[in-house]
Amino acid sequence: MSKRKLSRQQAWRIEKIQAERTRRAARRDIEAQDALSGGELGPEQDGLVVAHYGTQVAVESEPGNIQRCHLRANLEGLVTGDQVVWCEGDPMGVVVAQRERHSVLSRPDPYGKLKPIAANIDQILVVIAPLPEPHANLIDRYLVAAEVVGIEPVILLNKTDLLATEPALQQAMDELLAIYPTLGYRVIRTSIKDSGLDELHSALHERTSVFVGQSGVGKSSLVNVLLPDADIRVGALSENTQKGTHTTTTAQLLHLNCGGTLIDSPGIREFGLWHMSKEQVEQGFREFRPLLGTCKFRDCQHEQEPGCAILAGAESGAISERRLDSYRRIVASLDEL
Repeated sequence: MSKRKLSRQQAWRIEKIQAERTRRAARRDIEAQDALSGGELGPEQDGLVVAHYGTQVAVESEPGNIQRCHLRANLEGLVTGDQVVWCEGDPMGVVVAQRERHSVLSRPDPYGKLKPIAANIDQILVVIAPLPEPHANLIDRYLVAAEVVGIEPVILLNKTDLLATEPALQQAMDELLAIYPTLGYRVIRTSIKDSGLDELHSALHERTSVFVGQSGVGKSSLVNVLLPDADIRVGALSENTQKGTHTTTTAQLLHLNCGGTLIDSPGIREFGLWHMSKEQVEQGFREFRPLLGTCKFRDCQHEQEPGCAILAGAESGAISERRLDSYRRIVASLDEL
């Protein structure tokens, strides 16, 4: 895709905005350094970023002890879940350093630039529901994203109470999810009204987890049940589109009574994989891995080439046609960009 050439006025506006951002960052850094050198801040201590608000973050030193902090200019990439070194202040503290991450979940913005969502996550819970209608390709996109960054995914079917009086919907959900346990993925079924919450508590115990999924699948409702004091706003489905409305506006880290922590991130209807290569997507499909590198041609596209190990796997039943179709759709979306 060719890049659109900017006009002189557009280029000038972009340059002006970037210069202003640089000035603001430099001013914040000077203020933070002045506070540090002037003895206005307390000693350095370890902390955890529990929320992010633009150029500021909320840092927790221990459960319940939270202070909003400025960031040093070289720390603009912090996200909820980051371990940091910070200094307490009045009224604002200052984050002075970032600890190394063991994992980070990112997604591309509309311009293809990677944007971190949350850090130091142990597992990703891919939340779906009978409504809005889930699609295999969307689930597979989440799974591929989790596999590539090395974070264990769990599929969570929420709102199962909607299936009690809808046999056709129950069958559709069973058929949609049948493949995933055979690939080693854990599937949990929950309803905030009557079932599955004990298993969910067990899955969250002593782990840092994040809910991802379409808006309207009940992520915020689940958080409210898991931690009533969180008081997360819940949005209803649109009557016209049967899609959810966005209710969470910033990622928050919440301590659960079961001993785990949960990062509640803004809902997104699609999870783009534009930043990934074809080879990364291949690795994101668990059932592909034993066959990768065994095709007759090194640049095999797994379409109709002779000696294709992936196609042979589909013919033998080792790879489902639906998952192969998901792979092709994802790769095609990469090619479009």
